[in-house]
Amino acid sequence: MKGTWKLQLRLIVVMAVLFLIVYTLASIAGYYLGFGGSLSFYLIISLIIIFAQYWFGPSIVKMSMKVRPLSETEAPHIHQMVEELAAEAGIKKPKIGLSEVNIPNAFAYGRSSRSGHIALTRPIIGLLTRDELKAVIGHEMGHIKHNDMIVTSMVSVIPMICYYIALSFMFSNNNENNSGFIIGIIGYVFYFIGQLLVLCVSRIREYYADAASVEFGNKPAALASALYKLSYGAAKANNEELKDINTTRAFFVNDINNGARDITSFRQIDFDGDGSISDEELRRISESNIKVKSSAKFMEILSTHPDMLKRVKRLSELENQ
Repeated sequence: MKGTWKLQLRLIVVMAVLFLIVYTLASIAGYYLGFGGSLSFYLIISLIIIFAQYWFGPSIVKMSMKVRPLSETEAPHIHQMVEELAAEAGIKKPKIGLSEVNIPNAFAYGRSSRSGHIALTRPIIGLLTRDELKAVIGHEMGHIKHNDMIVTSMVSVIPMICYYIALSFMFSNNNENNSGFIIGIIGYVFYFIGQLLVLCVSRIREYYADAASVEFGNKPAALASALYKLSYGAAKANNEELKDINTTRAFFVNDINNGARDITSFRQIDFDGDGSISDEELRRISESNIKVKSSAKFMEILSTHPDMLKRVKRLSELENQ
């Protein structure tokens, strides 16, 4: 895969920084509570927390997303797509699952490329054309090829650890000399920094997965068109459905919280208004001077996925390579 060393380097750096954050906060909290112990004690505690997320993360995703195995008898065409894409990617064929989430989308999870899983939500199967669905599966195959899905699973828990530590100390009854309050403030600061880092690495990995799908033989326009339709699916979802899977939205192909905003972006580049993106439209996008609003750039910082205009623009550049 071209240039993936940059992705791997970024993943390693983010993991190191987040590990340092949870190690530092655990040390401060332990000292305040009078646990004592050496630095190696807190190092071991931090490693246990990370390992637990590594080991149980895929199972948590599977349970929370209501995934069951999708047999070849049920969906032979999907198994064929996955087999072909796995051969292109040079990895073992991932296991395929069906998620009972009522929002059209797909996601990958697992501990490594050798134990990868690709899950499709039920509504996506009837929504996309064959080329669009294969492009989406290719995108998820890219995540498995890059081994980035387990990193996302591992690092995503660290900000939440900081948050709960901060919450516990901020409102502690035993708050002598305001030390608990200070630890709470530090915890919230670490939570905010950690969350921004997790979101940043989540956005970066999406660009690489898009490029991987194209490298595996899918048309950029097919993936762009699929993203368009998935945005509509997310926009139609009710708040309860979105709330139920909000904590795992980083695993999806697009940010389900941004459905309505993404549709507005797509309408600017859907030149014939047919609700899909063609090869010709993608070529026109590559030649157009598309500008992202300042407000959209700010919202992107708080999103699990890249701004949709920027993402489609990048796909249009892949079209011309």
